[in-house]
Amino acid sequence: MALSASDVPTMYNLLTNSLRGDEALRKPAETALTQSESRPGFCSCLMEVITAKDLASQGDVRLMASVYFKNSISRYWRSRRDSLGMSNEEKIHLRQKLLSHLREENYQIALQLAVIVSKIARIDYPKEWPELFSALAQQLQSADVLTSHRIFMVLFRTLKELASKRLTSDQRNFAEISSHFFEYSWHLWQSDVQTILSGFSALAQSSTVVASVDHQDDLYLTCERWLLCSKIIRQLIISGFPSDTKSFQEVRPVKEVSPVLLNAVQSFLLYYSSFPVDNKVWDFTKRACTKLMKILVTIQGRHPYSFGDKQVLPPIMGFCLSQITNPEPAIEPFEQFLIQCMVMVKSVLECKEYKPSLTGRVMNENGVTLEQMKKNISSVVGDIINSLLSRERVVQLCNILIRRYFVLSEGDLKEWYENPESFHHEQDMVQWTEKLRPCAEALYIVLFENYSQLLGPVVVSILQEAMSGSPASETGISPAMLLKDAAYGAAGHVYYELSNYLSFKDWFNGALSLELTNDHPNMRIIHRKVALILGHWVSEIKDDTKRSVYCALIKLLQDKDLAVRLAACRSLTFLIEDANFSEQNFTDLLPTCWDLCFKLVEEVQEFDSKVQVLNLISVLITHVGGVIPFANKLVEFFQKVWDESSGESLLQIQLLIALRNFMVALGHQSPICYNMLLPILQRGVDINSPDELNLLEDSVLLWEEALSQAPSLVPQLLGFFPYLVEIMERSFDHLQVAVSIMESYIILGGAEFLNMHASSVAKLFELILGNVNDRGILSTLPIIELLIQCFPIEAPPLISSSLQKLILICLSGGDDHDPTKTAVKASSAAILARILVMNTNYLAHLTSEPSLSTALQQAGISIEENILLCLVDIWLDKVDNVTSIQRKAFGLALSIILTLRLPQVLDKLDQILSVCTSVILGGTEDSNEESSGDNSSIGSHSEGAVPSKEFKRRQIKASDPIKQLSLQTLVRDNLQMCAALHGESSFNAAISRMHPAAFAQLQEALKMP
Repeated sequence: MALSASDVPTMYNLLTNSLRGDEALRKPAETALTQSESRPGFCSCLMEVITAKDLASQGDVRLMASVYFKNSISRYWRSRRDSLGMSNEEKIHLRQKLLSHLREENYQIALQLAVIVSKIARIDYPKEWPELFSALAQQLQSADVLTSHRIFMVLFRTLKELASKRLTSDQRNFAEISSHFFEYSWHLWQSDVQTILSGFSALAQSSTVVASVDHQDDLYLTCERWLLCSKIIRQLIISGFPSDTKSFQEVRPVKEVSPVLLNAVQSFLLYYSSFPVDNKVWDFTKRACTKLMKILVTIQGRHPYSFGDKQVLPPIMGFCLSQITNPEPAIEPFEQFLIQCMVMVKSVLECKEYKPSLTGRVMNENGVTLEQMKKNISSVVGDIINSLLSRERVVQLCNILIRRYFVLSEGDLKEWYENPESFHHEQDMVQWTEKLRPCAEALYIVLFENYSQLLGPVVVSILQEAMSGSPASETGISPAMLLKDAAYGAAGHVYYELSNYLSFKDWFNGALSLELTNDHPNMRIIHRKVALILGHWVSEIKDDTKRSVYCALIKLLQDKDLAVRLAACRSLTFLIEDANFSEQNFTDLLPTCWDLCFKLVEEVQEFDSKVQVLNLISVLITHVGGVIPFANKLVEFFQKVWDESSGESLLQIQLLIALRNFMVALGHQSPICYNMLLPILQRGVDINSPDELNLLEDSVLLWEEALSQAPSLVPQLLGFFPYLVEIMERSFDHLQVAVSIMESYIILGGAEFLNMHASSVAKLFELILGNVNDRGILSTLPIIELLIQCFPIEAPPLISSSLQKLILICLSGGDDHDPTKTAVKASSAAILARILVMNTNYLAHLTSEPSLSTALQQAGISIEENILLCLVDIWLDKVDNVTSIQRKAFGLALSIILTLRLPQVLDKLDQILSVCTSVILGGTEDSNEESSGDNSSIGSHSEGAVPSKEFKRRQIKASDPIKQLSLQTLVRDNLQMCAALHGESSFNAAISRMHPAAFAQLQEALKMP
C-alpha cells in the first residue's frame, strides 16, 4: 500500500524513535522503516521531512531521513524483476523537489542531498533528467554564496559519479557536459580566487588578524566553494577529454589552466605565515596549496603531452625544484606541500611519454605516423627537461635529498626511542606519498635511475665523506652520524646500479662489519641501517663474503633494540630465500638462529612483528636442512604462537603456512608434532569454526600436506574425513586440494578408511559429479579409478549412483569439438572398463538397473540396444584418447565382451579384435616399461623404506591387476569361447570380414600359427 502525505507525521515519529537510546523504542522503529522502504511514497515522505521548514532545528532527524533516502536510491530507483520500484510520477516529483531545495543550511544534510542527486543522475541522466545541468546553471546565476556553495557540492558529486561510467556513450555525454560547463566553472574559479586573495590581503593588513579571521564566514564559504570548483575543473579536464597519449591532440584547457593554478599556489604561499596556526583560513591555505599541486600532478599524468608544453612544464617543474631545494623558511614545515612538489618531479622524471622511444617504424612519403608524432613530442619535452635539469642541478638535487630529507629528525628519533617496533613498521608500511622522507627516497630512486652514470660517483663520494666524518667508534648521536645513516640509506636504495661504482666486499669489510663492533646504544641508528643494507645488497654478496654476512646478521639479531632486530630478521629472510644461499656456511649458525627467533617472537608485541618473525622461521624450515633436532622446540613455539593468536587471523594464516613447511621438513617423522598439529588442523577445517572464513583455504592445504607426509593414518586424522564432505557441500573452491586429500585417504587408510567412511565417500563423489564442470570431473575421475582398483569388489556397489552418472556421461554426445569433454568421456569409459575386468558381474548388474534406464530417459538419451554394447562402442571409439594402462583396460574389457551370448558381438568382432591387436602390439610395451620401472623403484627402496603416501602409491600402481593380466592370453581364450557360443560357421564368417592385413597382425599378436 502506497504512503501519502498523511503518513509524514508517522514517518517523522519512526525516524525520531530510530535515534533513541532505548532499544525498546529504537528496534521497532528501525523494523518499521525497513518494511516501509519498498512501499511507494516512502522517499516522498522522507523528502517532506527533510524540507519541512518547521523541522529545520531537528537536524538529526532530517539527517536520518536523508540517509534512508540515499540508501533507497540504490535499492528501489531502478525497476527490478523482484520489485516494481518507484513510479515515474514519484521520480519526477522527487527530482523537482531536490532541485528546489538546494539552499540547505545544515552541511551534513546538504552533503547527503548532493550524493542523492548524483546517484539519481547516474541512473537518469540524460534520458530521464536532461534538464539537470541547465537547471543547476540557471540557479547559479542568481544564487547567494551559500546556495552557490551547495550547488557546487551537487555538481562535484554528480560529475564524479558520471565520470566513473565507462561506456562509450556515457563518456561522450561527459565530454559534452565538459564543453558546456568548463568555461563557466573556470571563470567563476578565477573570480573567486581574486576575491579570496583580496580578502586575505585585507586580513593580513588588519591589526587584529585573529578577530578579523573569525568573522569572515562569507569569505570562508567562498573559499570552500572555490575548492569545490577546483575539484570540478580537475574532473572536467581529466574525464572530459581523452588522454592525449591516445588522441595525440592538444588538450587546450591544460595550457590555459595549469599556469594559472601555479600562480594561485604562489599567491597563497605568501599568506601561509600571515595567519594564526590552526585557524580556519590558515588551514584553508594549506589545503588549497596541496590540492592545487595534486590537481597539477593528476593533469600531468592524464595529459602528459599537453602538460609538456613550454608554457606549462618549465615554470611548474622549476617551481617544484626550487621548493624542494630552496624552500622558504616559513614553508619548510609544510610537509604535504613539499610532498606534492616531489611527486610532481618524480612523475615527470619517470613519465614514459617523455622518454625517447626505442622502437622504429617505416614511414611513407606522404604522412607522419603516430609513432613519429610521439617521438617528435618526446624529443621536444626531453629537451625542456634537460634544460631544467642540468648536470649541476641534478647533482644538487641528489645532495639535498640525501643530506636534508633522508636525515632522521628529532621527532623520528623520539618515536623510535618510545616504540622501536612501531617505528620499524612505519618505515616499511607508510605510503611514500604520505610522509616526506619516504617521498624523498622515492624521488631519489627515480632520479638515480635516470642519471645513474652521473650520480653513481656522487653517492659514493657522499658515502665516503659520511663514513670519514663519523667513525665506527663514535657514540654520540651527532649530525655526522645522522648523515652517515642517510648516506647508508641512499646506498641501500640503489644497490642495483651503485654496485658498478662500489665493491660490496670492500665496503662490508672496511666499514659495515666494523660498525657492528661498537655496541653503544646510540649505534642502533647505524646498526639498523647496516641490517637493511645486507638485505638490499643480497645479489652482490659473493661466496667469499657470505659467511661473514650471515654472522653479522646473527649478531644483529641479538641487538638490544627491537627495530634493529626486526630489520635483521627481514634481511636474513631475504638472504636465505636467495637462490645462491649457502646452506653450508649457515648450518652451524642454525641453533643460535632458532633460539634468537623464539626469543624475538616472545618479546615483540605487534602483530606485524610476529608475522615477520614467523616468516623467517617458515623460510628457515623450507630452505635449511636439519630441522629434526629442533622439532620439539618448534612444536612448543608453534603451540604458543597459536594459543596467543586468537582473533588474529592473518597471523594464524602465516602460522598455517609455516606448519605446512614444517610438515615437508619433517617428512615421515611428522607424527611427532601431531599433538600440536591436529587440534589446530581440526579447528581450521571445521566449517562451523568461528575463524573458518579466514583459515579454511590454508587449513585445507595443511591437511593435504599432513596426509602426504604421513607414514600411516592415526585414528584422529582418519576421523577428519567427514569435514571434507561439509567443505564440498558448501563450495567447490577447494576441489583440487580435496581430490588430493581423498587420494591420500584411499592410499593410506585402506580398508579401515572405506569401512569407516563408506557413506561419506559415496556422498562426496555424487556431490562432485553432479555439480562441477568438466575440468572438475576430469580431476576427480582418477580418484574413482584408484578406489575401484584398491577395492574392486567393495567400492562399486557403494558408489553405484556415481557410476550411473559415468554411464550417462559416456552415452551422451557433444564431445566432438571439445577436448575436455572427450577426455572426461574417455576417462569415464576407462573406469567402467576396469569394473568389467575386475568385477564383471557387478557391471552387468549395474547396466540392467531400472534406475539407470530412468536416468537415461530423463537425460533424453535413447538406447536401442544393450547398454553394455553401447559402452563397447565408446571403448572402440576412445581407445586413442586414454593412457596406456587405460588402453589395456579397454582391451581386456573388449575381450570379455567376446564371451557374451549376443549376436551383435559378431557384428563388432573385427573392430574388437583390431583394438585388442593394437593394444597388444603397441600399448603393452608402454605399460610393461612403466611396470618394470615401478617395480625396480619399489625394489631398490623397499629395504628400510619408510611407508609414505608416495611409496604406497607406487606399490598400488605396480600391483595393478590390469598390469598383471595377459591380454594376449585372454583374447586367445575368449575367441575360442566366442566360437563355441556362436557356432563355428557364424564365427568364421565374422572373422572372414577382417581385412587380411588386420588378420595377419592379429595372428602376430596372439602368436597364432
